[in-house]
Amino acid sequence: MTKPSITSALVDKILALDYAALPPEAIDMAKAVTLDGLAVMIAGANEPLGVGRISIEYVREMGGAPQASVITGGFKTSMPNAAYANGTMAHALDFDNTWYPLNHPTSPTLPAILAIAEHHKSPGRKIIEAIAAAFEVQGRLRIAATGLKTGQGFHKPGTTGQFGAVTAAAKMLDLDKQQTLMAFGLAGSRAGSISINTGTMTKSSHSGHAARNGVECGLLAKMGWTASDDVFGPKGFFDTFFQGDAKPELLIEGFASPLRMVKPGVGFKKHPSNYFTHRPIDAALALREEFSIAPAEIVRVEVIFPRFDYVNRPVPASGLDGKFSVQYATLIALLDGEITIDSFTNERRFAPDVEALLPQVTLTVDDTIPSDFDQMHTIVNVWLKDGQKLSKRVDKLSGWIGSPLTREQRLKKFFGCTPRTLDETKARRMLALVEELDTLADVTEIMAIARCDR
Repeated sequence: MTKPSITSALVDKILALDYAALPPEAIDMAKAVTLDGLAVMIAGANEPLGVGRISIEYVREMGGAPQASVITGGFKTSMPNAAYANGTMAHALDFDNTWYPLNHPTSPTLPAILAIAEHHKSPGRKIIEAIAAAFEVQGRLRIAATGLKTGQGFHKPGTTGQFGAVTAAAKMLDLDKQQTLMAFGLAGSRAGSISINTGTMTKSSHSGHAARNGVECGLLAKMGWTASDDVFGPKGFFDTFFQGDAKPELLIEGFASPLRMVKPGVGFKKHPSNYFTHRPIDAALALREEFSIAPAEIVRVEVIFPRFDYVNRPVPASGLDGKFSVQYATLIALLDGEITIDSFTNERRFAPDVEALLPQVTLTVDDTIPSDFDQMHTIVNVWLKDGQKLSKRVDKLSGWIGSPLTREQRLKKFFGCTPRTLDETKARRMLALVEELDTLADVTEIMAIARCDR
């Protein structure tokens, strides 16, 4: 008897994953993920350089059957178009979930799930099941794709994230095994997104394209579209993208035992910037608070960091590019005493105080510091005009795996993301609905609030 392929075995496990067998921790995490995802989509609609505005204008121009809501857009469009716009906005601020190994599990998947759920009036339990399956597949792919290097080559939403979106679509559309195999095969030919676009609007669209492709691959497969039935086998995804630098068996080894969204868990970001900038930001904020540093007293700043060129950007080209600059993010934390969405506008990036001091911020690479995000640490040194040298080391991050944000901290983030678009009454209603997601008949009311009809 022929042994089933890795792809076939993976699909069997995906289709077998059922809401009734989910542990309470997974259900709670899926609700938290949904709330956080909606929050960053709403905030992403107002990304200062126009990522959200242009995405909304683009799908409005494209047209489409009014099936699913465009977040903050005030209109509906086709499921794929809504998934694209909402996925792009979910990643626009780099404020969306991350986990270990580094991945963006929410922005490529939740927009696809919500688009299908709204059109088909799917119950909340089905949404939770799809989130759990999508997260599990992304985590397994991230582990198996050993050739996928953080900050190099291919960006994760267009690779592992896209397969997460296809997994979600398979669950939401009730695809059978053959259809799911076809959807995965089709997704293999749509995978991509290159990290060279980090710091530009295009990086955000990687999540949007992944979400849209997830919906489209699912819909086409359900209609009978054909593709390879072994996308993770020989000459498939791993061989094509990573020259065989992979361990495909890890796709199914220990699948959902436990679910990766439970262990190691999911990281919720505190700051709207690349996660590698968060330790230096936290160190800078701690120094400013502990020593009451006045910006005018700062002479020089040094960030001691592992070797990771991805965020070594001494002169970011824009506020958006500043999200990926250790130098800029650390300086803004010292100057302003806080990091907000407005920290990454062009106005703040090119303000006189930033322009004057940014050349005095240096990044010193220390090769003894592990570059693995979970193991690394950073040190920020600040020299003042009176000759003092102040220093702070940060190892563990609040919000990262092992140090989760409290419910109060997550709610503070939610309400910090929504006020430009939702009044408090609507925001609190959205919160109440999401926290009852497992009992909801559908997400019509949630999406109506998020759509912001005018």
